[in-house]
Order: sequence, then C-alpha cells, then structure tokens
Amino acid sequence: MKTKVAVIYGGRSVEHEVSVISGIQALMSIDTDKYETIPVYMTKNSEFYVGEDIGNIEAYKDIPGLLARSRKVVWTNEDGKVVLSSAAKKLFGKHKDIEVDIAFPVVHGTNVEDGTLVGYFKTIGLPFVGCDVTAAAVGMDKYIQKTVLKDNDIPVLDSVCFHEVDYEDLDGMIKRIEDRFGYPVIIKPVNSGSSVGIAVAKDKVSLTEAIDDAFSYSTTILAEHAITKLKEINCSVLGDGSGARASILEEPFHSKDILSYEDKYMGGGKGGSKGSGSKGAGMASVSRKIPADLPEARTEEIRNYAVKAFLALGCCGVARIDFMIDEETDELYFNEINTIPGSLSFYLWEPTGVPYSKLLDEMIELGLKRARRDANTTYTFETNILSNNAFSGAKGSKGSKL
Repeated sequence: MKTKVAVIYGGRSVEHEVSVISGIQALMSIDTDKYETIPVYMTKNSEFYVGEDIGNIEAYKDIPGLLARSRKVVWTNEDGKVVLSSAAKKLFGKHKDIEVDIAFPVVHGTNVEDGTLVGYFKTIGLPFVGCDVTAAAVGMDKYIQKTVLKDNDIPVLDSVCFHEVDYEDLDGMIKRIEDRFGYPVIIKPVNSGSSVGIAVAKDKVSLTEAIDDAFSYSTTILAEHAITKLKEINCSVLGDGSGARASILEEPFHSKDILSYEDKYMGGGKGGSKGSGSKGAGMASVSRKIPADLPEARTEEIRNYAVKAFLALGCCGVARIDFMIDEETDELYFNEINTIPGSLSFYLWEPTGVPYSKLLDEMIELGLKRARRDANTTYTFETNILSNNAFSGAKGSKGSKL
C-alpha cells in the first residue's frame, strides 16, 4: 500500500505565492509509484482546501474561482488516524474522508515555516516532513540563530536587536546603530524570509526608512554591518540529528546591495542560471553559478560549517544555509538558514547525483523515521492524582492551581 502524503503549501505569509510554486514543484516530482499524493492548499486565512485543480499551478491565476470549485477541509484525528474531513456540515456523507499518513509542508515565512504549522500537526498526531517545532522556530528567528551558533563556534556578524518599544525613541535607536556600525548598515525583520523587509542604509534618511519598513513586517528587527564587497554563497544540507551531508555550493547573483525578492522570484538578476535545472519558477530560476567559484579549501570549510550549523540548530529534512564572504578581508560569516528553502534546493542536489524525486523520498523517510522514534518515546506519566482526595473541599475554587 502506498504511503499517503499530503503536500501543503500557501499559508498566511508574505511568501504565500512562493510557497505555492515550491509546493507544486515538489508535488510534480514525488515518486507516485511509492507515494499517493494529496495536494492541500492553505489560504491566506489559514483555511485548507483540496480538489481536482488544487495541484494545478495555472488554477492559481484565479484563486477565488479555484476555491469555489474545491472543498474546504479540516484535520481530525479519528481513532489514531488523521483524516481530512469536509468542513461544511451539509457536505457530510457526500465526500469521503481523506486519510493522511504524513504531512509534507512546503511553506515559507512567518506563521507557517516558523514551527506554527508543524506544531499543529504534532498536536493532532500527524507525522510530518522537515524540522520539528524548536528547530523551525529558531531557524526563523535571525537573532536567536546567531546566539546558538556563536555558542557552537560558527562565525556570525555582530548585530543589535530592537523591539517595537525601542521605536518610541527612534533618534536613540538610530544613534545606537550609527555608533555601533556606522554606514552602510543592513536592517532586517528578525523573522522574515525571501529578503522581504530587508534593506541596506547608507545614511540617516535611508536608515529611518529601512527601520520603518522592517517594523511593518515584524515587531523585532535586527541591525548589522553591511558588507560592502560581498560574495554570497549558499549550501544545502540533508539529514537529521543522526547524520547530515552537504550539497554542492552556489553563488547567487543579485542586482542590488542584497539578493532581493525580485532577484529570487521575479527574474531580477542579471545573467543566466547555470546548472539550476528547469522545473519552472521559484528559487530554481535565480541567476547563479553552480558550483560556486571558490578554492577547494574554502568550499570544504563552508560545507563543514553548513553541516555543523544544521546539527547545532537541530534540523531535519533539507535546509539551505546562506553564507557571506567579505572580499575585502576574506572573512566568512553564517548569514541565515532556511529550514524550508525555496524549491527545496533541489537544484543544489541534482548536480551531486540526487534527482529531485530521490531528495523528496529521503525527506519523507526522515519524517517517518522521526515518527517511529516518537512512538517509542514516553510522553505520559501514570498517576492517580485525579482519583485521590487532593480535591476535597476544592469545589467552587475557580482558577485554583492547587
């Protein structure tokens, strides 16, 4: 019997559209001889839909029309088995429940990639592909990432974290940034992806604008020195806590000071994409050089740091880790991790002899492996506390914590 895999994409995130592209790319590449796939679209209102056209990328040109001919569903655990059931009562009996063995979330950004969605799956008892809750949450928070990696001797740029309360003294915030870093300085929402809300400031006016923009995407922002002569290098890692391996390296090209959203997903980069494959839009279409043109020693240094960071953050499945090289000093820095990278970084694995279908197969097997491990872990403790006399006289004591 085939394993039933629900591929989920979309969600309440600024990277919603990117997720749809990545999700359908994955859906089209899963080995259907081994797996039965169930495409599940998550709307920007966090509603789930299934239907004949949910896995058709062309249908997303008219999302209201797509939803009108699709079925809204909810996740339920029925006697230890998770199923997708019709949300509307009037449809009861008209549609069969859809059994699901494992969820494969291909989602990007806040409210989905940050552990929120897999936390829900964990609560209802559904195995899932990718990072567990803690790794996903830490992977989304750029500041916490840095603190963990510093403790593991992985080089990161110095930074300062600001919260929305700090905005009450904007002049003080700006002075602190200027005193610490000078210009140019880079401002980032602490938990965004796809370069959304990230900007390089070269003077006080552009710094104020960057702070305003970053705070529109997050209640916490990060400031760090902007490397003037920057080379970006990305590496993907596949595995789990018991072992992981690194992919080939890439050097993405960008049209501005940083690799922007437009560069990543809207063809904003210059030049062609070498070795990136041809599975449609998404991160696979970024202008890049594969493999990155680096000395062998530096290549191995980055690959080793990538695996070390993956393990230190407790990741599972596939991740993409982005590094920065300051070409003026030749210093290497970890930049960020994407725990569910665009296009699942398949284009970094295909040149190493791992086709996309094999990559997806390994990711699913890692998710099922974790589910088997969790099944043998004790999560309950037998006690008779509810049947003894500890509650005598406690009637009516609302809110009592005993």
